[in-house]
Amino acid sequence: MDSKNLSRSEAARRARLVSDVSYRLELDLSRAQDPDRPHFGSRTTVSFSCARPGESTFLDFLHGGVDSVELNGTLLDPETVVGEHRIHLPDLRERNTAVVSGRGLYSTSGEGLHRFVDPADGETYLYTQYEPADARRVFANFEQPDLKAAYDVVVTAPADWHVASNGAVASVDDNGDGTATWHFRRTEPMSTYLTAVLAGPYHYVTDQWTGTTADGGTLSIDLGASCRASLAKDFDADRIFEVTKSGLDLFHRLFQYPYPWGKYDQAFVPEYNLGAMENPGLVTFTERYVFTSRATAAQHEGRANTLMHEMAHMWFGDLVTMEWWDDLWLKESFADYMGALATERATDLGQPWVTFANRRKAWAYVQDQLPSTHPIVADIPDVEAARQNFDGITYAKGASVLKQLAAYVGEDAFFTAARRYFAAHAFGNTTLDDFLAVLAEASGRDMREWSAAWLETAGVADLRVLLETDDDGVVTSAVLEQQSVDPVTGREVLRPHVLRVGTWDVEDGRLRRTGSHAVELTGVSVPVPGLVGGPRPAVVLPNDEDLTYGKVEFDEVSLATVLARVAELGEPLAEATAWAALWNMVRDAKLPATEFADAVLRFAPSARAVGVLQLLLEQTTTALEYYAPSTVRGGAIAALTTGVLDLLGRADPGSDHQVALARAFARLARHGAEQATVGALLEADRLGRRSPIAGLEVDEQLRWALLQAGAAAGRIGQDELDAALGTAPSAVAAVGHATATAARPVPEVKAAAWRSVLTGRTPEGRPLSNDVLSATAAGFQIGAPELTAGHYDEYWPALAGVWDSLSNGQASRIIQGLFPLAQDIEAAPGDGGTGRLGVEDGSAARAARAHPVVQRAHEWLAEHEAAPAALRRLLVEQTHTLERTLTAQAAAVAVPVGSERAV
Repeated sequence: MDSKNLSRSEAARRARLVSDVSYRLELDLSRAQDPDRPHFGSRTTVSFSCARPGESTFLDFLHGGVDSVELNGTLLDPETVVGEHRIHLPDLRERNTAVVSGRGLYSTSGEGLHRFVDPADGETYLYTQYEPADARRVFANFEQPDLKAAYDVVVTAPADWHVASNGAVASVDDNGDGTATWHFRRTEPMSTYLTAVLAGPYHYVTDQWTGTTADGGTLSIDLGASCRASLAKDFDADRIFEVTKSGLDLFHRLFQYPYPWGKYDQAFVPEYNLGAMENPGLVTFTERYVFTSRATAAQHEGRANTLMHEMAHMWFGDLVTMEWWDDLWLKESFADYMGALATERATDLGQPWVTFANRRKAWAYVQDQLPSTHPIVADIPDVEAARQNFDGITYAKGASVLKQLAAYVGEDAFFTAARRYFAAHAFGNTTLDDFLAVLAEASGRDMREWSAAWLETAGVADLRVLLETDDDGVVTSAVLEQQSVDPVTGREVLRPHVLRVGTWDVEDGRLRRTGSHAVELTGVSVPVPGLVGGPRPAVVLPNDEDLTYGKVEFDEVSLATVLARVAELGEPLAEATAWAALWNMVRDAKLPATEFADAVLRFAPSARAVGVLQLLLEQTTTALEYYAPSTVRGGAIAALTTGVLDLLGRADPGSDHQVALARAFARLARHGAEQATVGALLEADRLGRRSPIAGLEVDEQLRWALLQAGAAAGRIGQDELDAALGTAPSAVAAVGHATATAARPVPEVKAAAWRSVLTGRTPEGRPLSNDVLSATAAGFQIGAPELTAGHYDEYWPALAGVWDSLSNGQASRIIQGLFPLAQDIEAAPGDGGTGRLGVEDGSAARAARAHPVVQRAHEWLAEHEAAPAALRRLLVEQTHTLERTLTAQAAAVAVPVGSERAV
C-alpha cells in the first residue's frame, strides 16, 4: 500500500518491528539558485534493528524521483520497491542498513524544503519545516515521532552561504568549484519532524549564555541568530539574545535539567507557515518578528512569548516527545503555558497574562464551539488529522487548563512533576498516563478524575453568578454555577474549578473594587457566602484573575455597568476577562455588534495596554464586517472609521497607541470612508513631507495598508501600486502589493485574482508562494459582494480537485481563503428592517441555516461523505462560522455607533 497518509495503526505496527534507528543524511543544495531546477539531491543511509527478521517494512519518501535503493548491500529494483510515497524494504535482518538515493522537490508552500528568492536583492534562501510529517519531503525516513534517532547531517551548498542544522558544524570542506560541504556533529536522539536544515546567504550573529546547573556546575551554550541579509539593518539580535538568556536562566531554575542540545540557534525565515518551530538547536521563526516597521510594545511582548514558547519545547516536546499525535498537547499546551509564564517572570515586556486572556483564550473559546472541537487529548487516526489539530484546543485551551492545574495542585507540585517527567523519560516518548503518574506522585492527588473532566472531554463551561436580593437590594443568596455539555458525547460535564469571583461598586461616580472571593467549584454550583448580606454589587465578575477556563456570563446589572464603565474596572486582567465575555456575547448573538463597537470607542481613549487596544480594534472591525446586519453595517463602519480617526488625531505623537490606531484606521478605510485622509497620508509620504497627523510615520507596514485602502475604494490604480513596489521591493511589499491588487473593485481584476488563487498559480503559470497566495485571496474578498459573488459557483466543484492536486497546507489556504464567508441575511418580515429575530427560540439560527450559501455548503458535505476528513473539517468549520455570523445578524438590534447606554 503506497498511501501518503500514514495511519496510527501502521505507525504502531512499524514501531513494534523497528528500533535503534540512526541516519546519515546527505543533501546536495549546490544548484538551489537555479530557478529552473525544481529538485535537490537527497541520499539517506538509515540503520535499524528488526524485531522479527524476515518481515518487511517501509520508508516514507515524497520524492521527485528515486535513483537507487540498497538494502544490506544489495541493490533493489526501484520498479518493485519504490512507490510515489513509500519505499518497500523486504526480507529484513536483525540489523539492517538501507541507502536511498534520489531527489526531493523544493517547496513554495512552506512544507519540506522551502525555497525563497528575495525580491530586494535576488538572493536565494532555503529552510526546512517538517511538522507533523514533512521530513519525508526531503529524505527517506520512518516518519513517526516514536522512532527517535541520532542524525549525521552533511550538506553541500554554495561556499559563501551560511548553512546550519540541529548539530554544530564539525568541519567544512571546500570543494574547489564554488561549493562547500558542511559536516555537522551527530545529534542526540530526536523525532524526524524535529530535524532541520537552513541554507542561504543569511546574516548570522553569535553570542553565548553561561549559567548554573541544578548540581552547581557551569553550563555554556553558544547562541546564534540569523535572518535574510536584506533585513540585517532591522535585526535587533541584541534584544533577541537578551530574552533568550533570560529564558535559559529561568528554565534551568524551573526544570533543573540542563539544556540537552548543544548550541542554540534561532533563525528568522521568510514565508513561514507558523509562528515558529522548535527544532532542537535550530529553532525557526517567522521573519515577521524582524520588525521592518515600527513595533509596538505588544509586538515585542508577542515575540518574547514565542521565543519562550519554543525554548520550553527544548524540554517539553524535544527531550520528551509524545508517542503519537493523540498526545500533541503534551508539548504544545505546556509550551503555550510556559511562554506566558516565562515572559512574565523573565522579562519586563508587557502583561503576558492579559494578552493570554485576550488573545489565546479567545482562540480557544472559538475553537471549542466549532463542530470539530475535540478533547485536549485527541483521537488522531492519521497524519492528515494530526495536521488539523494544531489548533486552539491543543494550544490555547490546553494552556488554559494547565494554568488551572497549577492553581489546583499548587505550582510547586506542578514543577516537581515536570522535573520528574524529564528525568524519567529523557530522549524518550510518552503518553498521558506517564504525565499523570508523576503529577499524582508530586501532588498527592489522584489525577484520573481531573484528567477525565479536563483533558478527555470537549466543550467550554458557562460560568455565572446567580444573585437574589430583598426589597432593600441586599443580597440574600449568591451561587456560582457552571453549565457544560460535551458537544462530542452530548453528556453533561462538571469540571473542578479553582477560581475567584470579583465585585465592584460605583463610589463617587466611579467603579471601585469591593472584593475578590476564592471559590472551589466541583459540582453544578457552589455558594459564594462573601457576597451575602451586602448591597448588590454593580459588577460581579466570575473568573476574576482569569484562573480557569470558562465563558463568563454577566447578570443584567453587571452587563449594563461593564458596557458603560469597563475602563473603570481599573485592573488590566479584570478588563481582559470582561472584554472576553463581551466578545463571546457578540459571537453568541447575545450582544449586537454595534453595541460592542460603542463600548470599544468609549474605552479606547483610556486603554493603557496597547495590545488590548489592538485586539479590541480588530474584534470591533470583525464584528461590524461580519456580525452586523447589512441594514446598519455601512453606517456603523463609517462611524467607527471616523471615531478611530478622531482618536488617532488625539493620540500622543509617535506613541504605540498612535501606531495601533493608524493601522486600524487603514483597515477600516478599505470600506471607503475617510479617503481624503488616506490620500493625504500617502501623498505626504511620497513627497517626503511632514505627516498631516503629528508624529505619525508612514512606515512600510502602514504604507501598504493605506495603499490597500485606496485600491479597495477605487482611488488608487495598478500603475501606482506597481510604482510603490518598484520603488521599495521587499517581501512585505510583495505581499502588500498582492492584496492591494486583488482588492481593486474591477471585475477583471477580481476574476484574475480568483483564478490565481484557485489554481495556486500566477497568470503566467508560476506557482504562487504560500504568503502571496493568501494575500491574493484576502484582497479578492475585499469589496462589494456583487464583485465576488459570481465566482462562488465555481468554488464547490473545484474543492476535491484542489485537495487532491496540492499539498495539504496549500490546499487549506485556498479553501479557507476563498470560502464565501461575507454574506448577508435578509431582514425578517415586519421587523422594521432591523433583522431582529429570536436567539432563545431558535428563529435566528433557523434563518441562518436557510441562507443559500449555508445550504450549498451542507449539500456539498452530504454529497461528499467519503471526502478526506481533513477537507471535510475545513468545510464544516467555515460553514459553522458563517452560520454564527448570520445568526448574529438575524438577532441584532440596530443600535447606532456612538449611542449611549445608561447604567
